[in-house]
Parts: sequence; structure tokens; C-alpha cells
Amino acid sequence: MPLRVAAISFLNPAPLLYDFEHEPAAARLRERYAVTYTSPADCAAKLQAGTADLGLIPIASLTTELAIVPGCTIASLGNVRSILLLLKNSANATARGALAQVKTVATDAASRSSLAYAQILFQKFYAANPDFVEQPADPVAMLTSADAALLIGDPALLAREHKGELEATVGAQLLWLDLAELWREATGLPWVAAVWAVRPEALTREGMSAKQLTEDLSASRDAGLAHIDLLVEEWTPRIALPAETIRNYLTKNIHYTLDADCVQAIGRFRELAAEIDLLPPLEKLPMLPG
Repeated sequence: MPLRVAAISFLNPAPLLYDFEHEPAAARLRERYAVTYTSPADCAAKLQAGTADLGLIPIASLTTELAIVPGCTIASLGNVRSILLLLKNSANATARGALAQVKTVATDAASRSSLAYAQILFQKFYAANPDFVEQPADPVAMLTSADAALLIGDPALLAREHKGELEATVGAQLLWLDLAELWREATGLPWVAAVWAVRPEALTREGMSAKQLTEDLSASRDAGLAHIDLLVEEWTPRIALPAETIRNYLTKNIHYTLDADCVQAIGRFRELAAEIDLLPPLEKLPMLPG
């Protein structure tokens, strides 16, 4: 039986999934993997429930029962663009001042990690503890009912493309804040959204080595990064963004290598989340051995 894979149906993991979606590599990988697509939160739910064996999951969803596969990640070293915090700012306050005054944040449920990052930043760095209310990813409706809106993934990218129209519709001065930049300013570390995680017993069941899994996933990422032009061509009809915006996002905003700084950032994120009783502590990150 192939490993059951839960993957994310957003733009940002497209390079990671390149070999799974393009021949001739896809035919070879279908012998070892069966891929389904869903949201980041649902990827984690399937993996934790044992209905998936391998998943691209938010780092907030890591547990001691899962193991991080080395090599690949979805991260950012600066401005990520796809995690957007919009604040109503009629008083024209500084970003720090406006963040400290936020009482309510409307957020969609696409990513548990992005929500956790926002909660950590507000509580640990801006001395605020707003209420977070789940809503559909409609920035106008979100800002009608809350002081701020947290947009994740493609909805955040689309909001940026229609900035003037959105501000005119909301009828309020807005602060456009990039959550990855706020995290980098606060901690000096990369922002890490997701990693490949596996149920180690599934590898034993299928007789697959950790080395084989790591090599397959890293090779797919490398192939994707080598074929950015093709990915831009494929994604331009799927999402209402200019081709150059998609290209810049995949090549400049997202960092796909799980290096030492990213591993440190995951540890720091989990440490801060545990300090505010948001997530259980992970004394040691569960890394899949090579």
C-alpha cells in the first residue's frame, strides 16, 4: 500500500509537490505515495487521526507521535506576503501602538500555526490579549465585526492585489502588516509555517526507509525550484494574480529548505506557545533520523 499523503491546496507548496504532479517522476512516485489535497489544518487532523501517513502540516500541529522529515519546509526569511494582519487604524498610530490596542481579531481556520503566531506576538511582544473569532476569509466582513483580520494563504495574496479597492470598501484607514516580518523583528528568526511530518510506524509498515522518504521529498522540491517558469504558467489561470507576483512569491517570499535557523525557529515558536499555555511543550523536536 502506498503511503497516504495529505498535502496543502495552496500556491506556496507547489515547488514541494512538483515531482508528485509532473511526469515522469509522478508515475514512479505513485508506486510509493497516494496524495490527497486539503487545508493545512485538515492535513494535520488526518495525520494525527492516522488516516494519513505523511502530511505537510503546520508546526503548531507537531506532536511527539509524529516525526519531522528533514530537508523541506515552507518558511520565509523576511516578507512572506501570504500571512497578512489587517488592522483598522483611524487614530493613525504606529504599528506597535495599534497592535497594543487590538481587542478582537477575525481569522479564518486555514492554518493553526498562523493563528498561533498571531497569539504569541500579541501576548509576548505587544502586551495585548485580543479575542480571536473564526470567520470565512472575507476581509470586508471580517473588518466589519473586528478590529483586525488575519488572512492566510491565497486570500492574503489576493487582498494585497486589491488594496485600494479593499480600503475604500472598508471605509477605514488600514495597517497592512506581514506576520513573518513581525516575527522576524521580534525574535530574529525565520518564520516557519509548515514541515513534512510522518508517522514513523507507517514507514515500518510499508518497508520504506527514512532515507528514501527524505530523498523523494527533497528531489521533488529541487525539481520544483528548477521549473519555476512552468509552475508560474500553471498557476496563473488558477489564482487571480499577475504572473510576476506568483514568480516573486515562489522565488523571493518563500524559503523551502529546512536549515538550522528554521529548526531553531520551530523550537522557539513551540517554547513561546507553551509559555502562554497555547500548545503543549515539545522538549525535543521529533526529527526523523537519517
